[in-house]
Amino acid sequence: MTLEENQDEEQAFRHLGPDQILNAVEATGLPCDGRMLALNSYENRVYQVGIEESTPLIVKFYRPGRWTDASILEEHAFALELAAQEIPVVAPLADDEGRTLHRQGPYRFSLFPRRGGRPPQLDNPEHLEQLGRCMARIHLVGESRPFQARPTLGVEGLGVDSYQFLLEKDFIPAGLVQSYRTLAVELIERIRDAFRRAGEIAYLRLHGDAHGGNILWTETGPHFVDLDDARMGPAVQDLWMFLSGDRGERNQALCDLLEGYSQFRDFEPRELQLIEPLRTLRMMHYAAWLARRWGDPAFPRAFPWFNEPRYWDDHILSLREQAALLDEPALVWD
Repeated sequence: MTLEENQDEEQAFRHLGPDQILNAVEATGLPCDGRMLALNSYENRVYQVGIEESTPLIVKFYRPGRWTDASILEEHAFALELAAQEIPVVAPLADDEGRTLHRQGPYRFSLFPRRGGRPPQLDNPEHLEQLGRCMARIHLVGESRPFQARPTLGVEGLGVDSYQFLLEKDFIPAGLVQSYRTLAVELIERIRDAFRRAGEIAYLRLHGDAHGGNILWTETGPHFVDLDDARMGPAVQDLWMFLSGDRGERNQALCDLLEGYSQFRDFEPRELQLIEPLRTLRMMHYAAWLARRWGDPAFPRAFPWFNEPRYWDDHILSLREQAALLDEPALVWD
């Protein structure tokens, strides 16, 4: 794709409206009844669309330039592989020819069944144990073969590229640039040390973004949604975001989670050394993600506090707190 074609797709994506959404869905052969509801998504555009004489569906329009067709299809194949093992993952719908990725004009999109539910109770030991069992089953499938077209979680992509982008694009106020640069360089080196100390860790196909917002809890348990960030990485990446609170609360939650996880798959305790490094990388990546998307009008509306001096003061303070946490011993599974 040429630069001009990519810019045209970006422009079309930013101006995606009801007519384009309904036309795209109907191009797959599904008659829309005109009902449409925008869902909470910023990286892509996601809508619930009513279907005549049937239940509504979810349509997801992919942001241009983020993933290749091959990487999207690899994510779809992983989700379908999980669903075939009766693992509660919301997988894309295939048409009569087996296609899960569709194109209508400049838009790439997929359709998903609608699933209801509520967020999990991450302070509930039974919920954590059940989440652990489900995640272990996901990882058993994930370790059967690697991704070929999707990225591998790493310090360079999430950390180094993130802080360098922020510095190069002048997002950080001039008076904070040196403090941020010094802190970021120090954090990256300490994160690399943590990965070295952890030793050789098995990497597998992950959900990649396993937080409470991507889980729908029902009477039968959890349903995992949105594998858009699926990638290769250590198993603990899909576990640490379920842990919150003070150290004692995080440690108890970890034990509850691994109680369920270990019923289906062995967990390598050395990976616990990576929890705070991975949390730090996510924080650095999140700030850079907002900066990279700032030209999309949806982002200033949704995140008006970003790119204000107060945000960068708070961000640097949070990273300094993470530096202190990197000095603490790893959580313990006993």
